[in-house]
Amino acid sequence: MQLRVNRNSKGDERRMTQSPRPVRSAENERDNPASGVPDQGLPIVESAELMGGQRELMIRHGRETYRLRVTASNKLILTK
Repeated sequence: MQLRVNRNSKGDERRMTQSPRPVRSAENERDNPASGVPDQGLPIVESAELMGGQRELMIRHGRETYRLRVTASNKLILTK
């Protein structure tokens, strides 16, 4: 949250107000892959298919290995 000081024409402070928040719209969420709205041009892989019935799997990316796991609350966690 950002506060803004309003000043009159003489430069005197009058009061502090909050800057307006950006408005969320379906269009903004469609452009943001993290919003949960899939981009129509990208392939979709079901997590159940990827996990193959397991709770954890290892992913090799170049020389690095990552662990993808399903938590008790059914969320995905990717760690290095």
